Amino acid sequence: MTFFHRPAWLSSFLLGLALVVAAPATPAWQARPAPTAQTSAPVVPALVNDLEQRSFRFFWDSANPANGLIPDHYPGESFSSIAAVGFGLTAYGVGVERGYITRAQAIERTLATLRFFDTAPQNDSEDDASGYRGFFYHFLDMQSGKRFARWTELSSVDTTLLLGGVLFAQSYYDRDTPAEHEIRTLADRIYRRVEWPWLQVRAPLVSMGWTPEGKFIPHDWEGYNEAMLLYVLALGSPTHPIGADAWPAWTSTYDRHWGQFHGVQLLNFGPMFGHQYSHVWIDFRGIRDAWNRQHDLDYFENSRRAVIAQRNYAIANPGGWTGYGPNVWGLSASNGPGGIIVEGQRRREFHGYIARGAGLGWDVDDGTIAPTAAGGSIAFAPELVIPALEEMRRRYGKDIYGEYGFLDAFNPSFHVQTELRTGKLRPMGWVDNVYLGIDQGPIVLMIENWRSDFVWNVMKKNPYIRKGLERAGFQGGWLSAGTPEK
Repeated sequence: MTFFHRPAWLSSFLLGLALVVAAPATPAWQARPAPTAQTSAPVVPALVNDLEQRSFRFFWDSANPANGLIPDHYPGESFSSIAAVGFGLTAYGVGVERGYITRAQAIERTLATLRFFDTAPQNDSEDDASGYRGFFYHFLDMQSGKRFARWTELSSVDTTLLLGGVLFAQSYYDRDTPAEHEIRTLADRIYRRVEWPWLQVRAPLVSMGWTPEGKFIPHDWEGYNEAMLLYVLALGSPTHPIGADAWPAWTSTYDRHWGQFHGVQLLNFGPMFGHQYSHVWIDFRGIRDAWNRQHDLDYFENSRRAVIAQRNYAIANPGGWTGYGPNVWGLSASNGPGGIIVEGQRRREFHGYIARGAGLGWDVDDGTIAPTAAGGSIAFAPELVIPALEEMRRRYGKDIYGEYGFLDAFNPSFHVQTELRTGKLRPMGWVDNVYLGIDQGPIVLMIENWRSDFVWNVMKKNPYIRKGLERAGFQGGWLSAGTPEK
Protein backbone atom coordinates (compact mmCIF):
# COMPACT_ATOMS: atom_id res chain seq x y z
CA MET A 1 0.00 0.00 0.00
CA THR A 2 1.51 3.32 -1.03
CA PHE A 3 0.67 6.50 0.83
CA PHE A 4 1.42 10.03 -0.27
CA HIS A 5 3.92 11.62 2.09
CA ARG A 6 2.65 14.67 3.89
CA PRO A 7 5.10 17.33 5.04
CA ALA A 8 4.27 18.85 8.42
CA TRP A 9 4.05 22.33 6.94
CA LEU A 10 1.45 21.39 4.31
CA SER A 11 -1.69 21.88 6.36
CA SER A 12 -0.86 25.45 7.35
CA PHE A 13 0.41 26.34 3.87
CA LEU A 14 -2.96 25.32 2.43
CA LEU A 15 -4.64 27.87 4.66
CA GLY A 16 -3.55 30.65 2.37
CA LEU A 17 -4.73 28.86 -0.77
CA ALA A 18 -8.37 28.16 0.02
CA LEU A 19 -11.52 30.27 -0.28
CA VAL A 20 -14.53 29.68 1.92
CA VAL A 21 -18.23 29.35 1.15
CA ALA A 22 -20.25 30.41 4.17
CA ALA A 23 -23.94 30.44 5.01
CA PRO A 24 -25.74 31.86 8.04
CA ALA A 25 -26.81 29.56 10.85
CA THR A 26 -28.17 29.91 14.36
CA PRO A 27 -25.47 31.25 16.72
CA ALA A 28 -25.76 28.28 19.09
CA TRP A 29 -22.43 29.14 20.65
CA GLN A 30 -24.10 32.05 22.44
CA ALA A 31 -26.53 29.77 24.26
CA ARG A 32 -24.24 27.77 26.55
CA PRO A 33 -21.43 28.73 28.93
CA ALA A 34 -18.07 27.08 28.36
CA PRO A 35 -17.40 24.01 30.53
CA THR A 36 -15.14 24.30 33.55
CA ALA A 37 -13.21 21.72 35.56
CA GLN A 38 -15.11 18.51 36.31
CA THR A 39 -17.12 18.52 39.54
CA SER A 40 -18.38 14.98 39.03
CA ALA A 41 -17.71 12.21 36.56
CA PRO A 42 -19.95 12.37 33.49
CA VAL A 43 -22.21 9.54 32.47
CA VAL A 44 -20.23 7.67 29.82
CA PRO A 45 -22.26 5.94 27.07
CA ALA A 46 -21.33 2.38 26.14
CA LEU A 47 -20.02 3.43 22.74
CA VAL A 48 -17.64 5.99 24.26
CA ASN A 49 -16.32 3.41 26.72
CA ASP A 50 -15.76 0.97 23.90
CA LEU A 51 -14.23 3.57 21.61
CA GLU A 52 -11.72 4.71 24.22
CA GLN A 53 -10.46 1.18 24.82
CA ARG A 54 -10.32 0.26 21.14
CA SER A 55 -8.47 3.48 20.27
CA PHE A 56 -5.99 2.83 23.07
CA ARG A 57 -5.40 -0.68 21.70
CA PHE A 58 -4.26 0.81 18.41
CA PHE A 59 -1.18 2.22 20.13
CA TRP A 60 -0.51 -0.81 22.29
CA ASP A 61 -0.83 -3.36 19.49
CA SER A 62 0.85 -1.47 16.64
CA ALA A 63 4.02 -0.23 18.35
CA ASN A 64 7.39 -1.88 17.89
CA PRO A 65 8.07 -3.06 21.46
CA ALA A 66 11.84 -2.98 20.87
CA ASN A 67 12.04 0.79 20.28
CA GLY A 68 8.53 2.08 21.00
CA LEU A 69 8.00 3.44 17.50
CA ILE A 70 4.36 3.65 16.45
CA PRO A 71 3.29 3.43 12.81
CA ASP A 72 1.76 6.30 10.93
CA HIS A 73 -0.99 3.94 9.68
CA TYR A 74 -2.00 0.44 10.67
CA PRO A 75 -2.50 -2.37 9.74
CA GLY A 76 -0.06 -2.87 6.89
CA GLU A 77 3.52 -1.81 6.35
CA SER A 78 4.21 1.71 7.49
CA PHE A 79 6.85 4.17 8.57
CA SER A 80 6.64 5.54 12.09
CA SER A 81 5.08 8.92 12.84
CA ILE A 82 6.87 10.65 15.70
CA ALA A 83 3.65 12.55 16.47
CA ALA A 84 1.86 9.21 16.87
CA VAL A 85 4.60 8.20 19.33
CA GLY A 86 3.80 11.26 21.43
CA PHE A 87 0.12 10.35 21.51
CA GLY A 88 1.04 6.76 22.33
CA LEU A 89 3.30 7.66 25.27
CA THR A 90 0.37 9.58 26.72
CA ALA A 91 -2.15 6.85 25.95
CA TYR A 92 -0.14 4.35 28.00
CA GLY A 93 -0.95 6.37 31.11
CA VAL A 94 -4.63 6.28 30.20
CA GLY A 95 -4.30 2.53 29.79
CA VAL A 96 -2.96 2.23 33.33
CA GLU A 97 -5.69 4.40 34.83
CA ARG A 98 -8.45 2.51 32.98
CA GLY A 99 -7.00 -0.90 33.74
CA TYR A 100 -6.28 -1.83 30.13
CA ILE A 101 -2.63 -2.54 31.04
CA THR A 102 -0.59 -2.60 34.21
CA ARG A 103 1.71 0.19 35.33
CA ALA A 104 4.64 -2.21 34.90
CA GLN A 105 3.67 -2.82 31.26
CA ALA A 106 3.40 0.91 30.61
CA ILE A 107 6.78 1.54 32.23
CA GLU A 108 8.45 -1.13 30.10
CA ARG A 109 7.05 0.27 26.85
CA THR A 110 7.77 3.86 27.87
CA LEU A 111 11.36 3.06 28.79
CA ALA A 112 11.93 1.33 25.45
CA THR A 113 10.62 4.42 23.68
CA LEU A 114 12.59 6.99 25.66
CA ARG A 115 15.80 4.96 25.51
CA PHE A 116 15.50 4.89 21.75
CA PHE A 117 14.94 8.64 21.38
CA ASP A 118 17.69 9.39 23.90
CA THR A 119 20.32 7.49 21.91
CA ALA A 120 18.97 7.84 18.34
CA PRO A 121 21.63 9.36 16.04
CA GLN A 122 21.49 13.14 15.74
CA ASN A 123 23.51 14.57 12.86
CA ASP A 124 23.12 16.46 9.57
CA SER A 125 23.50 13.47 7.23
CA GLU A 126 20.78 12.71 4.70
CA ASP A 127 20.23 9.07 5.56
CA ASP A 128 22.05 8.11 8.74
CA ALA A 129 20.18 10.08 11.39
CA SER A 130 16.93 10.12 13.33
CA GLY A 131 17.14 13.84 13.99
CA TYR A 132 19.32 16.88 14.36
CA ARG A 133 19.82 19.52 17.06
CA GLY A 134 17.28 17.80 19.27
CA PHE A 135 14.51 17.70 16.66
CA PHE A 136 13.41 14.51 14.91
CA TYR A 137 12.35 13.60 11.42
CA HIS A 138 8.61 13.48 10.84
CA PHE A 139 8.74 9.85 9.71
CA LEU A 140 11.21 7.20 10.89
CA ASP A 141 11.84 3.65 9.77
CA MET A 142 9.92 1.36 12.13
CA GLN A 143 12.93 -0.94 12.64
CA SER A 144 16.10 1.13 12.35
CA GLY A 145 14.56 4.35 13.67
CA LYS A 146 16.39 6.43 11.08
CA ARG A 147 14.93 8.94 8.62
CA PHE A 148 12.48 6.99 6.52
CA ALA A 149 13.15 8.71 3.17
CA ARG A 150 14.65 11.88 1.78
CA TRP A 151 11.23 13.43 1.25
CA THR A 152 10.58 13.58 5.01
CA GLU A 153 11.55 16.69 6.90
CA LEU A 154 12.97 17.45 10.31
CA SER A 155 9.66 18.63 11.74
CA SER A 156 9.29 21.21 14.47
CA VAL A 157 5.60 20.56 15.13
CA ASP A 158 5.82 16.77 15.01
CA THR A 159 8.78 16.91 17.39
CA THR A 160 6.53 19.03 19.61
CA LEU A 161 3.78 16.39 19.60
CA LEU A 162 6.37 13.75 20.43
CA LEU A 163 7.55 15.92 23.32
CA GLY A 164 3.98 16.22 24.60
CA GLY A 165 4.14 12.49 25.29
CA VAL A 166 7.70 12.67 26.59
CA LEU A 167 6.80 15.35 29.15
CA PHE A 168 3.62 13.49 30.08
CA ALA A 169 5.81 10.51 30.94
CA GLN A 170 8.10 12.75 32.98
CA SER A 171 5.22 13.97 35.13
CA TYR A 172 3.11 10.80 35.28
CA TYR A 173 5.78 8.33 36.38
CA ASP A 174 6.54 10.06 39.66
CA ARG A 175 7.26 7.16 42.01
CA ASP A 176 10.55 6.61 43.78
CA THR A 177 11.66 3.53 41.86
CA PRO A 178 14.71 3.04 39.61
CA ALA A 179 12.55 2.56 36.50
CA GLU A 180 10.40 5.64 37.04
CA HIS A 181 13.43 7.70 37.97
CA GLU A 182 15.03 6.66 34.68
CA ILE A 183 11.91 7.70 32.78
CA ARG A 184 12.07 11.16 34.33
CA THR A 185 15.79 11.49 33.59
CA LEU A 186 15.46 10.42 29.96
CA ALA A 187 12.44 12.63 29.35
CA ASP A 188 14.22 15.64 30.78
CA ARG A 189 17.30 15.04 28.65
CA ILE A 190 15.32 14.58 25.42
CA TYR A 191 13.42 17.83 25.98
CA ARG A 192 16.37 19.90 27.16
CA ARG A 193 18.51 19.23 24.10
CA VAL A 194 16.02 20.67 21.57
CA GLU A 195 17.61 23.82 20.10
CA TRP A 196 14.49 25.86 19.45
CA PRO A 197 16.28 29.12 18.46
CA TRP A 198 18.09 27.29 15.65
CA LEU A 199 14.75 27.10 13.77
CA GLN A 200 14.06 30.82 14.24
CA VAL A 201 15.47 31.66 10.83
CA ARG A 202 12.93 34.49 10.55
CA ALA A 203 12.80 35.32 14.23
CA PRO A 204 10.83 35.59 16.37
CA LEU A 205 8.67 33.00 14.56
CA VAL A 206 9.75 29.35 14.35
CA SER A 207 10.24 27.57 11.03
CA MET A 208 8.19 24.51 10.17
CA GLY A 209 11.32 22.45 9.66
CA TRP A 210 14.52 21.62 7.84
CA THR A 211 16.02 19.08 5.47
CA PRO A 212 19.71 18.43 4.80
CA GLU A 213 19.01 18.79 1.07
CA GLY A 214 16.91 21.95 1.05
CA LYS A 215 17.75 23.36 4.46
CA PHE A 216 15.06 25.42 6.21
CA ILE A 217 11.44 25.18 5.11
CA PRO A 218 10.44 28.66 3.89
CA HIS A 219 7.31 28.81 6.07
CA ASP A 220 6.95 29.68 9.73
CA TRP A 221 4.40 28.73 12.35
CA GLU A 222 2.02 31.62 12.68
CA GLY A 223 -1.43 31.56 14.21
CA TYR A 224 -3.89 30.09 14.50
CA ASN A 225 -3.34 26.31 14.25
CA GLU A 226 -1.95 23.27 16.06
CA ALA A 227 1.38 24.91 16.91
CA MET A 228 0.34 26.58 20.18
CA LEU A 229 2.04 23.74 22.03
CA LEU A 230 5.22 24.30 19.99
CA TYR A 231 5.58 27.86 21.22
CA VAL A 232 4.72 26.91 24.80
CA LEU A 233 7.43 24.25 24.86
CA ALA A 234 9.95 26.51 23.12
CA LEU A 235 9.25 29.28 25.64
CA GLY A 236 9.50 26.85 28.56
CA SER A 237 12.87 25.34 27.65
CA PRO A 238 15.46 25.68 30.45
CA THR A 239 18.36 25.26 28.00
CA HIS A 240 17.44 26.68 24.57
CA PRO A 241 14.42 28.97 25.02
CA ILE A 242 13.10 31.36 22.44
CA GLY A 243 12.44 34.98 23.33
CA ALA A 244 9.19 36.13 24.89
CA ASP A 245 8.53 38.18 21.75
CA ALA A 246 7.65 34.95 19.91
CA TRP A 247 4.17 34.62 21.40
CA PRO A 248 3.01 38.15 20.46
CA ALA A 249 4.42 37.53 16.97
CA TRP A 250 2.43 34.28 16.79
CA THR A 251 -0.81 35.90 17.95
CA SER A 252 -0.34 39.02 15.82
CA THR A 253 -1.63 37.08 12.82
CA TYR A 254 -4.84 35.96 14.55
CA ASP A 255 -6.97 38.80 13.28
CA ARG A 256 -6.79 37.37 9.75
CA HIS A 257 -8.80 34.41 11.04
CA TRP A 258 -11.10 36.04 13.62
CA GLY A 259 -14.65 36.29 12.35
CA GLN A 260 -18.00 34.62 11.89
CA PHE A 261 -18.38 31.28 10.17
CA HIS A 262 -21.84 29.75 9.88
CA GLY A 263 -23.15 31.96 12.63
CA VAL A 264 -20.27 31.43 15.04
CA GLN A 265 -17.70 34.06 16.02
CA LEU A 266 -14.35 32.35 16.47
CA LEU A 267 -10.66 32.22 15.71
CA ASN A 268 -10.84 30.07 12.60
CA PHE A 269 -8.79 27.11 11.48
CA GLY A 270 -10.52 24.78 9.04
CA PRO A 271 -9.45 21.26 10.07
CA MET A 272 -10.48 20.20 13.56
CA PHE A 273 -7.03 18.86 14.46
CA GLY A 274 -5.83 22.44 14.80
CA HIS A 275 -8.39 22.93 17.58
CA GLN A 276 -7.47 19.65 19.29
CA TYR A 277 -3.77 18.81 19.33
CA SER A 278 -2.44 21.41 21.79
CA HIS A 279 -5.52 20.86 23.98
CA VAL A 280 -4.66 17.19 24.44
CA TRP A 281 -1.89 18.20 26.86
CA ILE A 282 -2.89 21.70 28.02
CA ASP A 283 -6.10 22.59 29.84
CA PHE A 284 -6.90 26.00 28.39
CA ARG A 285 -10.10 26.42 30.42
CA GLY A 286 -9.96 29.67 32.33
CA ILE A 287 -6.39 30.66 31.45
CA ARG A 288 -5.96 33.59 29.09
CA ASP A 289 -3.19 35.33 27.21
CA ALA A 290 -3.36 38.96 26.13
CA TRP A 291 -5.28 38.13 22.95
CA ASN A 292 -7.82 36.09 24.93
CA ARG A 293 -8.36 38.91 27.38
CA GLN A 294 -8.87 41.37 24.55
CA HIS A 295 -11.51 39.12 22.92
CA ASP A 296 -13.09 37.82 26.16
CA LEU A 297 -12.67 34.09 25.58
CA ASP A 298 -10.14 31.35 26.19
CA TYR A 299 -8.81 28.83 23.68
CA PHE A 300 -10.98 26.04 25.06
CA GLU A 301 -14.09 28.11 24.36
CA ASN A 302 -12.75 28.85 20.91
CA SER A 303 -12.40 25.12 20.19
CA ARG A 304 -15.95 24.57 21.45
CA ARG A 305 -17.14 27.19 18.99
CA ALA A 306 -15.19 25.44 16.23
CA VAL A 307 -17.15 22.25 16.93
CA ILE A 308 -20.44 24.14 16.66
CA ALA A 309 -19.32 25.88 13.46
CA GLN A 310 -18.34 22.57 11.81
CA ARG A 311 -21.69 21.05 12.75
CA ASN A 312 -23.53 24.11 11.43
CA TYR A 313 -21.56 23.82 8.21
CA ALA A 314 -22.58 20.16 7.83
CA ILE A 315 -26.23 21.05 8.43
CA ALA A 316 -26.05 23.77 5.78
CA ASN A 317 -24.09 21.39 3.52
CA PRO A 318 -23.20 23.94 0.83
CA GLY A 319 -21.40 21.26 -1.18
CA GLY A 320 -24.44 19.00 -1.33
CA TRP A 321 -22.54 15.98 0.02
CA THR A 322 -24.31 12.74 0.89
CA GLY A 323 -24.98 12.05 4.56
CA TYR A 324 -24.05 15.43 6.05
CA GLY A 325 -26.30 16.62 8.85
CA PRO A 326 -26.55 17.45 12.56
CA ASN A 327 -25.08 14.09 13.60
CA VAL A 328 -22.81 13.28 10.65
CA TRP A 329 -20.06 15.87 10.44
CA GLY A 330 -16.35 16.33 10.90
CA LEU A 331 -13.55 17.59 8.66
CA SER A 332 -9.90 17.08 9.55
CA ALA A 333 -6.67 15.71 8.11
CA SER A 334 -7.34 12.22 6.83
CA ASN A 335 -7.05 9.82 3.93
CA GLY A 336 -9.53 9.95 1.08
CA PRO A 337 -10.35 8.16 -2.18
CA GLY A 338 -7.51 10.07 -3.81
CA GLY A 339 -6.81 12.21 -6.86
CA ILE A 340 -10.05 11.57 -8.74
CA ILE A 341 -12.21 14.06 -10.63
CA VAL A 342 -15.78 13.16 -11.50
CA GLU A 343 -17.56 15.26 -14.12
CA GLY A 344 -21.33 15.62 -14.06
CA GLN A 345 -24.02 18.06 -13.09
CA ARG A 346 -21.64 19.10 -10.35
CA ARG A 347 -17.91 18.62 -10.85
CA ARG A 348 -16.44 16.65 -7.96
CA GLU A 349 -12.77 16.43 -7.01
CA PHE A 350 -11.87 13.76 -4.49
CA HIS A 351 -8.54 14.03 -2.69
CA GLY A 352 -6.18 11.54 -1.12
CA TYR A 353 -4.54 12.53 2.14
CA ILE A 354 -5.22 16.21 2.78
CA ALA A 355 -6.13 18.57 5.59
CA ARG A 356 -9.86 18.88 5.01
CA GLY A 357 -11.66 21.68 6.78
CA ALA A 358 -14.10 24.54 6.63
CA GLY A 359 -13.71 28.01 8.08
CA LEU A 360 -12.72 31.53 7.12
CA GLY A 361 -9.91 31.12 4.61
CA TRP A 362 -10.32 27.36 4.33
CA ASP A 363 -12.70 25.35 2.17
CA VAL A 364 -11.33 21.87 1.52
CA ASP A 365 -14.25 19.46 1.52
CA ASP A 366 -14.80 16.49 -0.78
CA GLY A 367 -17.45 14.70 1.25
CA THR A 368 -14.93 12.74 3.33
CA ILE A 369 -15.77 12.53 7.02
CA ALA A 370 -13.01 11.88 9.58
CA PRO A 371 -14.52 10.55 12.85
CA THR A 372 -11.56 11.96 14.79
CA ALA A 373 -12.94 15.44 14.09
CA ALA A 374 -15.87 14.65 16.35
CA GLY A 375 -14.26 12.08 18.66
CA GLY A 376 -11.26 14.27 19.47
CA SER A 377 -13.62 17.15 20.30
CA ILE A 378 -15.69 15.38 22.96
CA ALA A 379 -14.27 17.48 25.78
CA PHE A 380 -15.34 20.70 24.07
CA ALA A 381 -18.98 19.88 23.28
CA PRO A 382 -20.03 16.41 24.46
CA GLU A 383 -23.68 17.20 23.87
CA LEU A 384 -22.92 17.48 20.13
CA VAL A 385 -20.13 14.93 19.81
CA ILE A 386 -21.72 11.92 21.51
CA PRO A 387 -24.84 11.93 19.31
CA ALA A 388 -22.58 12.23 16.25
CA LEU A 389 -20.44 9.25 17.27
CA GLU A 390 -23.54 7.19 17.99
CA GLU A 391 -25.24 8.15 14.73
CA MET A 392 -22.20 7.42 12.58
CA ARG A 393 -21.83 4.04 14.28
CA ARG A 394 -25.53 3.27 13.90
CA ARG A 395 -25.87 4.42 10.31
CA TYR A 396 -22.70 2.95 8.80
CA GLY A 397 -22.19 0.04 11.19
CA LYS A 398 -19.42 -2.44 10.58
CA ASP A 399 -18.17 -0.60 7.48
CA ILE A 400 -16.51 2.15 9.52
CA TYR A 401 -16.10 0.68 13.04
CA GLY A 402 -13.63 -2.12 13.67
CA GLU A 403 -10.99 -3.55 15.93
CA TYR A 404 -9.52 -0.16 16.87
CA GLY A 405 -12.70 1.90 16.75
CA PHE A 406 -13.57 4.21 13.88
CA LEU A 407 -11.50 3.73 10.75
CA ASP A 408 -9.66 6.84 9.62
CA ALA A 409 -12.32 8.20 7.24
CA PHE A 410 -15.30 7.43 5.03
CA ASN A 411 -17.08 9.12 2.12
CA PRO A 412 -20.76 8.31 1.39
CA SER A 413 -20.60 10.49 -1.76
CA PHE A 414 -17.96 8.40 -3.53
CA HIS A 415 -19.14 5.45 -5.64
CA VAL A 416 -16.66 5.39 -8.54
CA GLN A 417 -15.38 1.99 -9.64
CA THR A 418 -11.69 2.79 -10.08
CA GLU A 419 -8.27 1.99 -8.69
CA LEU A 420 -8.12 3.48 -5.22
CA ARG A 421 -5.16 5.02 -3.49
CA THR A 422 -6.30 3.44 -0.23
CA GLY A 423 -9.48 2.07 1.24
CA LYS A 424 -12.30 0.16 -0.42
CA LEU A 425 -15.75 0.64 -1.89
CA ARG A 426 -18.78 -0.47 0.07
CA PRO A 427 -22.46 -0.08 -0.83
CA MET A 428 -22.51 3.02 1.41
CA GLY A 429 -19.49 4.56 -0.35
CA TRP A 430 -15.73 4.75 0.17
CA VAL A 431 -14.23 3.60 3.48
CA ASP A 432 -10.59 3.70 4.50
CA ASN A 433 -9.01 0.40 5.50
CA VAL A 434 -6.46 1.76 7.98
CA TYR A 435 -6.27 3.72 11.21
CA LEU A 436 -3.97 6.75 11.52
CA GLY A 437 -2.04 7.32 14.73
CA ILE A 438 -2.50 11.09 14.63
CA ASP A 439 -6.26 10.60 14.40
CA GLN A 440 -6.50 7.87 17.04
CA GLY A 441 -4.55 9.93 19.58
CA PRO A 442 -7.01 12.80 20.06
CA ILE A 443 -9.89 10.33 20.35
CA VAL A 444 -8.56 8.30 23.28
CA LEU A 445 -6.88 11.21 25.06
CA MET A 446 -9.71 13.71 24.77
CA ILE A 447 -12.25 11.10 25.84
CA GLU A 448 -10.20 10.67 29.00
CA ASN A 449 -9.84 14.42 29.51
CA TRP A 450 -13.62 14.73 29.24
CA ARG A 451 -14.15 11.87 31.67
CA SER A 452 -11.60 12.76 34.32
CA ASP A 453 -9.30 15.69 33.33
CA PHE A 454 -6.56 13.05 33.60
CA VAL A 455 -4.00 14.15 31.01
CA TRP A 456 -4.61 17.81 31.82
CA ASN A 457 -4.06 17.25 35.53
CA VAL A 458 -0.82 15.35 34.92
CA MET A 459 0.51 18.10 32.67
CA LYS A 460 -0.37 20.83 35.18
CA LYS A 461 2.40 19.36 37.34
CA ASN A 462 5.01 19.80 34.61
CA PRO A 463 7.21 22.85 35.33
CA TYR A 464 8.12 23.35 31.68
CA ILE A 465 4.50 23.60 30.59
CA ARG A 466 3.78 26.09 33.35
CA LYS A 467 6.86 28.17 32.56
CA GLY A 468 6.04 28.26 28.84
CA LEU A 469 2.47 29.38 29.48
CA GLU A 470 3.58 32.07 31.91
CA ARG A 471 6.22 33.39 29.50
CA ALA A 472 3.50 33.54 26.84
CA GLY A 473 1.49 35.78 29.17
CA PHE A 474 -1.18 33.34 30.32
CA GLN A 475 -2.83 34.20 33.63
CA GLY A 476 -5.73 33.08 35.78
CA GLY A 477 -7.48 29.76 36.25
CA TRP A 478 -5.35 26.85 37.35
CA LEU A 479 -2.15 28.83 36.76
CA SER A 480 -3.13 31.05 39.68
CA ALA A 481 -3.83 28.07 41.93
CA GLY A 482 -0.24 26.83 42.11
CA THR A 483 1.21 23.46 41.16
CA PRO A 484 -1.16 20.55 41.93
CA GLU A 485 -0.08 17.95 44.45
CA LYS A 486 1.16 14.61 43.15
